[in-house]
Amino acid sequence: MIPSHTVPILVATQPVDFRKGHDGLAAQVASVLKEDPFTGTVFLFRAKRADRLKIPFWDGSGLVMAYNDLRSYYTSFLLR
Repeated sequence: MIPSHTVPILVATQPVDFRKGHDGLAAQVASVLKEDPFTGTVFLFRAKRADRLKIPFWDGSGLVMAYNDLRSYYTSFLLR
């Protein structure tokens, strides 16, 4: 499910450990950002080298994790 245009988006300014999965990032949202990860808000987390993104969000039935590798061919041509 794709979030609608009315969903708030929060961007983490510090890199996170990319070994964390759904539960680890949800815990990070609750403890560090002081937000509820199950409200439908979209959270953007970046890797240390800022070349990858993890985007967890609640779609109403479960926590969805989108992942983007900014080094891939399909994304890199968009950044040129």
